[in-house]
Amino acid sequence: MSSYPNDGIVRVGRETKGRRGKGVTIITGLPGSSDALKSLASRLKAQCGVGGTVKGRTIEIQGDQRDRLIKILSSSGHVVKKSGG
Repeated sequence: MSSYPNDGIVRVGRETKGRRGKGVTIITGLPGSSDALKSLASRLKAQCGVGGTVKGRTIEIQGDQRDRLIKILSSSGHVVKKSGG
């Protein structure tokens, strides 16, 4: 996933490259410290019932959880866009 400018928009996309066909949902553009991102990732993983990780400024959630994550993030007050296909 290419990096976007820091425009305040949270982008939620799906990626399978380099994962042996297993898809993950990628969340980029979130504001906050790395501790805040880790805390948010834990909350999102629990709400989706799946695993995931934080890599740099990106949260990766296992599986195609885009629609569910968009609802959760928009209800938290973020401006969210679905990126990719």
